[in-house]
Amino acid sequence: MEISASSVHFAEVVESCLQTFRAQTWQWDYFPSFGSLVTVTTPSRTLFAVVYAVQTGSSDASRSPFTYKKTEAELLSEQPHIFAFLQTTFSCLVVGFLEEGQLIYQTSPQPAKMHAFVSHPSYEDKKLFFSSCNYLFPLFNAPEIMVKEEIVLALLKTKKELGLLTPESFTYFVETISLIAGDDYRRLKILMHRAQPFLSCR
Repeated sequence: MEISASSVHFAEVVESCLQTFRAQTWQWDYFPSFGSLVTVTTPSRTLFAVVYAVQTGSSDASRSPFTYKKTEAELLSEQPHIFAFLQTTFSCLVVGFLEEGQLIYQTSPQPAKMHAFVSHPSYEDKKLFFSSCNYLFPLFNAPEIMVKEEIVLALLKTKKELGLLTPESFTYFVETISLIAGDDYRRLKILMHRAQPFLSCR
């Protein structure tokens, strides 16, 4: 199985390790959604990762943004140069990789390459990724992510938007979460209560 050529590049890897990578968007005012799925393709494999942090700031340590009491339109008209020093970066957790036609939900053997392009996966790629709930295991085992439930809800929202959230798939999702949560019944109950709107408003 191959990754679709319709994927759109929008950022570049600027920091990388086995479990995570940080990327910079090519446009400072483009923000990938929290909990969204992105891919990085190398000659040997394609990494699947989930966005867990997004940050915008100055690209120049000697220049700090400050308030002007003006709208963005006014600033673009009067002082457009201030936007030239802004950059947006985002951090991603690698939750699986596609290699030799098989999607494997675990840490990649090698990190994302520096300056590799980051893409939005196509509908087909997302459908392939969400065909299993095994991505939840590396997600819940990641110490880098402090808001795991928030990412889980964001992923459920994505599944719903793709038309992939059915009562059957939701049950499978809950069973997988139960295995991960173990005896933490209170945490599981709260998470499932918050997830109910995604199922009731199909």
